Amino acid sequence: MLRGVKNFIKSHLLTESHPFFMSLNNYRLAKQYECHSRMTYAQIEAEISRKYRAMFGRSLNWDNPQTYNEKIHVSKVYMPTPLKTRLADKFAVREWITERIGGEYLVPLLGVYDSFDEIDFDALPDSFVIKCNHDCGSVPLVKDKAALNMAAMKRKYDALMSKNYAWPAFEMHYRDIPPRIIVEKYMGGAVSDYKFQCFSGEPCSCRVDYDRFGDHRRNVYNMDWEIMPFMKGLYRHPEKDYPCPPEYDEMKRIVRELSRGIDQVRADLYLVDGHIYFGEMTFTNAGGFEYFVPDEWDYKLGELWQFDSTARAKVLAQHSRP
Repeated sequence: MLRGVKNFIKSHLLTESHPFFMSLNNYRLAKQYECHSRMTYAQIEAEISRKYRAMFGRSLNWDNPQTYNEKIHVSKVYMPTPLKTRLADKFAVREWITERIGGEYLVPLLGVYDSFDEIDFDALPDSFVIKCNHDCGSVPLVKDKAALNMAAMKRKYDALMSKNYAWPAFEMHYRDIPPRIIVEKYMGGAVSDYKFQCFSGEPCSCRVDYDRFGDHRRNVYNMDWEIMPFMKGLYRHPEKDYPCPPEYDEMKRIVRELSRGIDQVRADLYLVDGHIYFGEMTFTNAGGFEYFVPDEWDYKLGELWQFDSTARAKVLAQHSRP
């Protein structure tokens, strides 16, 4: 009897998708967002600095940032430009991509909606990708529409659409993105993801993740497809060598065009059956908590970033809060 009760609790209650835990988590996040949104710049710096020291074991240099992560934190709080907001918006960026490199690099769009209730699932194909335009991580790959738990998905997306994702990690360029739900064509399981780190229009590295949903491994390559002497995150290298894709030169050309005129950005591309697709533009890798092994590469990449260290002082001279 007792074992049956325990099994019921594990299988029906102790799951992230259960309504009780979703409501509890949403309440906790809402209170955190509300708290963060009322903070002054001094309080935001103190909160970020506390987490930064806990992770890296050193103080964050707000006055004269040197490392890549330090510059991420200063830029995300004090430099939320309209261009960053436009490019971080997964819907608005599509128009910009069409203008800059052409619409043929976009994953086909099946629909864009202001709420979950607007989605006509009967009109969608059996497989698709659904995500929000204003957040990070809400990208379930729907392989079989008939297997969807619509009630759970509605709860999830109703909660996501109510959140402003500027506030969890103080990534202020997200603040003015109007939330929408996007549905795109499902491109299949054999999709390779290439994340190019760019500074002032020039890519310096390409991160490739292998077997992301299994034995997750990672390589970081230079522009000649040679493995670089550092790792982003605590990942192992794949056990086999992967050949340079024939499309690598074309991908480098594309990311140079995408990052032209931008001091720092990560430009992500997908490769599907020899066709290159745009993924996203990311300005705050890991929210400024990117773990480099060895640590010296945090400083080396920071040196590549031509950074305006006066921007923070100019903002603080005029404002005490975002």
